[in-house]
Amino acid sequence: MGSTDTLALPAQLTLPEARAALETLEAAIAEASGAVAVDASALTHIDSATLAVLLQCRRSAQARKLGFSVQNAPQRLVDLAKLYGVEELLTLA
Repeated sequence: MGSTDTLALPAQLTLPEARAALETLEAAIAEASGAVAVDASALTHIDSATLAVLLQCRRSAQARKLGFSVQNAPQRLVDLAKLYGVEELLTLA
C-alpha cells in the first residue's frame, strides 16, 4: 500500500485567498510521494473559489498519477459540491 501525503486547508479559502492557496497546494502536490489527501477540517469560510482550487488540485494530482481525496469536509463544502455537481470528482470523505 502506498503512502498518503496530507495537505491542510486554511480556515478561510475564498476568492481573495484562492491564488495563494492554490500555489501552496500545487507546490506540495508536486513534491508528493503518494496519494494526496486534502484535510478540509479547518475550513470555516468558503465559496465557489474553494471548489475551483480543489478541482485544480485534483487535476494536478491526476497529472502526476496520484490519487486525490478531500477529507473531513465540512457540511457546507459538501453541500456546495453537490450544488455544482462535483462531489464525486472531489471524493469527499
